[in-house]
Amino acid sequence: MKTETLLFALILLGGCGDAAEEPVDEGTAPPATYEFASRFEDTSSVAYSGQTARQVLIDDLNTYMGGLTAAIDNQSFTPTDEGQVVGALDFYFRFDSDSNGAESLLLTTEPATEQSTHAEISTEKNLVGKLAGNDAVTDHRDWSSEFSGWSDTDIAAHGGSISTPEGLLTAWFETVEANAIAHANGDIRTVDGTPLPVTVTEQGHDLQQLIQKLLTGAVAFSQGTDDYLDDDVDGKGLRSPNTREEDKPYTALEHAWDEGFGYFGAARDYASYSDDELAGKGGREAWQGYHDTDGDGAIDLKSEFNFGASTNAAKRDRGSQDEARTDFTKDAFDAFVAGRHLIANAGEALTDEEFAALQGFRDRIVAAWEGALAATVVHYINELLGDMELFGTAEYDFLAHAKHWSELKGFALAFQFNPRSPLSKDAFGMLHANVGDAPALADGGDAEIDAYRTRLLSARSLLQDAYGFDPSNVEGW
Repeated sequence: MKTETLLFALILLGGCGDAAEEPVDEGTAPPATYEFASRFEDTSSVAYSGQTARQVLIDDLNTYMGGLTAAIDNQSFTPTDEGQVVGALDFYFRFDSDSNGAESLLLTTEPATEQSTHAEISTEKNLVGKLAGNDAVTDHRDWSSEFSGWSDTDIAAHGGSISTPEGLLTAWFETVEANAIAHANGDIRTVDGTPLPVTVTEQGHDLQQLIQKLLTGAVAFSQGTDDYLDDDVDGKGLRSPNTREEDKPYTALEHAWDEGFGYFGAARDYASYSDDELAGKGGREAWQGYHDTDGDGAIDLKSEFNFGASTNAAKRDRGSQDEARTDFTKDAFDAFVAGRHLIANAGEALTDEEFAALQGFRDRIVAAWEGALAATVVHYINELLGDMELFGTAEYDFLAHAKHWSELKGFALAFQFNPRSPLSKDAFGMLHANVGDAPALADGGDAEIDAYRTRLLSARSLLQDAYGFDPSNVEGW
């Protein structure tokens, strides 16, 4: 690696002492976008189509669940037998690209996506195979025995379990199916006269949100932090060789870093978006979460769309307070680009100094990624506290309450998948003991409601301490 390039890396990490004052050769500085030419042929070396395929599967499964009740009501789907609904959800979770790769995507954009089918993104990809515990080579824990965060076995009354990520997802799938069959048979469940979608339980579980958030944590976050950006297994992640991978235009290490980037979900020109645009809350009309950067009249899902964690980080940045502004988006993206630049300029074997710098970039990425996740849990604690203030009023919305609790719970399950989480195993247990396995509802009685409010405030304080959040942000998110 060129001396000037390594110098830039150390400057960006803030760990280079007096050398930080040296001028940097701009020709060796990282690019503004996540674009890197191949050292082997005249093409790009960046590739993470498999990660994009799984981001789309999570998005499409969420879209499908969001329309399930309406499909039953308009009789375009009439589930009557066990297995029909679970099979429909498994279509995305256990996706079979050989049989279904030509199926159209549910994800839509304007202009339309360049890829219209799953196979046009990537082949032989599903969610179940990359779920924490099912791709165990790099797992820092045995998720068949150490998965935690849910203790109430009632959720598995129709099938599944609470002992593994896959078991809990199956329990949620089975619960959706039981509700859907009852709904199709005319049993419309209600809470205070409000009809419930088949994805919401009377206990306040929004299963659509729980499923989406656990998949985001147990696939994207887990794979990103505990596999592709980890360094604990020879030949994997940061321990991959920086030599050509078969006849591909990239090295194994370049590809591993790219795959981590793919699970973060950012477009390649991520830094060109404002936080409002990434969050879909303002800014330029043509930049609301995606943009036709190359001007070809289509949105390339593999380079021009922002998924999952990348948009979530922007939501929390825009919600932080002026005097304590966070910049999760910049922290993560700058480190992703700088780390990839370091790899591209390194030889077949990184020096000790280069590897330490790469680990530093990884640490910055993971800290920003999980920091935004923790800030989001704080956000939904605040939303939940607001919902509880509306108990007994006309403004109270049970469905919004269930959604907020489920987003909180689903996101909070993810911390355990990061081997470098600032939240210790004991603190993780305390967090979930406070959040519980269902929200306190309006009919719970004053003592129960007050006790749950106290527990939520304790959970919020725990996160503030673990992540060093400014009190103004904790109250304002």
